[in-house]
Amino acid sequence: MLTVRLYAERKGWPVDRIETRLSRDTGQGKISSIDLELLLGGDLSDEQRQRLSEIASRCPIHRTLTEGVTITHRS
Repeated sequence: MLTVRLYAERKGWPVDRIETRLSRDTGQGKISSIDLELLLGGDLSDEQRQRLSEIASRCPIHRTLTEGVTITHRS
């Protein structure tokens, strides 16, 4: 979660650990949903934790997965 780390550093917030836990639900042989748990270590207020959670949902990888992407394969 580089996006979260960089945001916290820029704000001077005391984040000493960022961990993500993912679980997926597979239906009919493909991933149908992903559950993400964001764990933040450090002396953060509830407001700071909420803001970092919002920032996590705006990272490029999260946005690509939620908005979809077209892949063109070339040989």
